Amino acid sequence: MFLDELTPFVQELTAHPAAFLGGLASGLLRLSLSDDPVKSWLQNQGATPAATDSAATRANSRNGGPQSISID
Repeated sequence: MFLDELTPFVQELTAHPAAFLGGLASGLLRLSLSDDPVKSWLQNQGATPAATDSAATRANSRNGGPQSISID
């Protein structure tokens, strides 16, 4: 039962180990693909970083983050 849940994890790890471990390391280190060191390295490798939702980021920074609402 527990092994069935880990099967997709193991399949991705064995199919693309370098990409998987790179993504895992960047997630653990909380690296953003749009930050300069990572972005310039990706451009040198010929890859383009995934588009980020800059509109949502700007809206959160402008409003100061999540806000509470009241529901009648």
